[in-house]
Amino acid sequence: MIKWLLAVLGFMYMRYPGAIIGFIIGTLLDNWNRSSGGFLKSMMGGKQSSTVSPGDFELHLLSLCALVIKADGKVSQTELDYVRSYFVRAYGKERANATFRTFNDVIKNRELSASRISQYLASRTQYPTRLQITHFLFGIAQADGSVSASEANMIQKIASYLRIGAKDFESIKAMFFKQTPDNAYKILEIDKSASDSDVKKAYRKMVKKYHPDKLEHMDEAYKKGAREKFDKVQEAYETIQKERGF
Repeated sequence: MIKWLLAVLGFMYMRYPGAIIGFIIGTLLDNWNRSSGGFLKSMMGGKQSSTVSPGDFELHLLSLCALVIKADGKVSQTELDYVRSYFVRAYGKERANATFRTFNDVIKNRELSASRISQYLASRTQYPTRLQITHFLFGIAQADGSVSASEANMIQKIASYLRIGAKDFESIKAMFFKQTPDNAYKILEIDKSASDSDVKKAYRKMVKKYHPDKLEHMDEAYKKGAREKFDKVQEAYETIQKERGF
């Protein structure tokens, strides 16, 4: 379908050469759309299944990356390199390059909707996966040295559409700022007035929530992110232990 549409449009603008180019590009897009489970349809609000294909997931994730990178009004090469490095580690160089090419050819110049993209993923992925997406987006924002207010606001908006709980969001956000007793309590999702017993209970709960085994079905890059969250929980608990002396 897309190949014929682009062929006609190409003919209108560039006659026969344009028709040929349009047909070739359209064929590539048709093939990708079938293999990805209908990414283009989802971008245009079409009906989707309750699962997400690997290709579809990667393009939606890359779209969220673009929203975060552009949130502060400037495009940081460090942040771009962080995203590319992650995709290469997670999916291999050839597959990552194919995803970036498709994004640049089809999606880059479209208006990206944080709500549509996030809600699509929210209905098709498990909660631990969406927690890791939120963690990954903060990693992008911090790649250039610090998380700006506009980047944090964009990630918070995305997290709300991903149906991430407020305490979970604040916990992950606190992992990307200097470790202080106040941040340690946020990471464990408890108030500073919590008893020692409640601190220990919260620690056990967070260890269970962020245990790397929760993402055993995901790729190595995601499991690495899970281990990073797990380590931050351990560090937060040790900070509180040191402060309270227990």
